[in-house]
Amino acid sequence: MKFIAIKTTANQEKIVANMIEMSVKKNNLKVYSILAPKELKGYVILESEGIEDAIMATRGVQHVRGIVKKEISLVDIHHYLTPKKAVEQIKEGFMVEVSAGPFKGEKGIVKRVDRAKNEITIELLEAVVPIPVTVKAENVRIVDRKEG
Repeated sequence: MKFIAIKTTANQEKIVANMIEMSVKKNNLKVYSILAPKELKGYVILESEGIEDAIMATRGVQHVRGIVKKEISLVDIHHYLTPKKAVEQIKEGFMVEVSAGPFKGEKGIVKRVDRAKNEITIELLEAVVPIPVTVKAENVRIVDRKEG
């Protein structure tokens, strides 16, 4: 099995991945997985039997800009395959928006990060009195990464 990088138009990676999936199913190609991580702009990675299957899978697919001829090793893409805890990406001072729970839609500044419990304490911006609220790290999304 080989890992092959497909060059795409930036911000079209998910669309390309979906169209490649349809092409693989339609043509019964030996493509075993399609990877389009958010961190990797302009590329989709295919796991296939050979480069021929990757070429067939991408033929005629919109937003595909080419195929990188050099084969990629599993070590090169391993960090895209291991999930990161949400709390590892959040630091004190970041502005976040609560995406679940009773404070859904509220924005706040991160005051404390508890990595052991996967929780963060935020101070809500639109509250009349600044109240620290503790929420699960996966229930927030980062709005602004400016610290302090």
